[in-house]
Amino acid sequence: MFIMGVLVFTSIIFASDTFITLFKQIAKYGISFRLAFIIIILRLPSIFVMTIPMGVLLATVMTLNGLSLSSEITVMRSCGISINRIAKPIFLFAIVMSLMSFFVNEAIVPIMTKQSTDLALYAFTQKHIPEGKQNFTFKEVKNNGGLKRLFYVGECEDKVLHNITVLDASKDDTIQILQARQGNTTEDGWNFQKGVIYTITDSGKTLVTTLFNDKSVYFGMDLSREMDKNIANEHNFIQLMQYILKENKPELKIDLYDKIALPITTIVFVLIGVPLAITPPRVRYNRGFLFSILIIFAYYLIRALSLSMGEVGSLFPALAAFMPNILLTGIGIWLYYRKVYTIC
Repeated sequence: MFIMGVLVFTSIIFASDTFITLFKQIAKYGISFRLAFIIIILRLPSIFVMTIPMGVLLATVMTLNGLSLSSEITVMRSCGISINRIAKPIFLFAIVMSLMSFFVNEAIVPIMTKQSTDLALYAFTQKHIPEGKQNFTFKEVKNNGGLKRLFYVGECEDKVLHNITVLDASKDDTIQILQARQGNTTEDGWNFQKGVIYTITDSGKTLVTTLFNDKSVYFGMDLSREMDKNIANEHNFIQLMQYILKENKPELKIDLYDKIALPITTIVFVLIGVPLAITPPRVRYNRGFLFSILIIFAYYLIRALSLSMGEVGSLFPALAAFMPNILLTGIGIWLYYRKVYTIC
């Protein structure tokens, strides 16, 4: 049941958010489907960190609810076996899975995320370099569908572009035309050698003509901003703490504390799932899956609110990261206490 839960919730997240990201990269940035798919696969470990607690919760409530429906819980309690004894192996399993989630987040996610980022940078900078092809063009479009840039390359040989012309219409008032003998792409932008840049108004008047021997120009999406989104996932707890102190980035403190809060969620889910799953004998239908969905929904709703409040400074970073766990732990302790001293 645990494995099925992890696979189901991973598939849901993968099919919704991840595939949307995949098709955006293909449509907007021209990354090939194969490379985009590999980039998404490399992000799977970070999804597992989120779905392991969900899988443990689903396994807990479905198993205990099934035992309750068959009156096994009632028989065990009538034989003197307490709720604490029944729940003990479940809590031990939750602790093991919590440690596994922490291990994956610390040891595997940073490596895979870094590889995914490097591959994304490579794919973006090399996406329009068809080796050996002559007289080819490609274009970039604006969000409204209008032309943003038009590129013409006479020939590509050994990753070097020859006889390049770039029509840049990204600015509203002027158009720039860049012509260069040769050039190449790097992670930091495009390098051109021996060329000229014409700056022309919409009416056709030439404002500036600039000659150059070597020039670097950046085209396309803001890769630095895209990379900043992955900083937390590219570092483990110690590395991220050192990075925050070195680069003076307190906004990443929430991500730092979240590296501990997210694995602990596994134990919190079990604490609140056990009392809800053990139903009275008069209940004759399995409510396990419904309880799982409601608990997960409540957790991630509280999590979204607390993280948002932490980002705007309304909550301390540690409190913002641990707020969902604190609230659900309080509710779970109350429900668990009531269940222990109530005959089911």
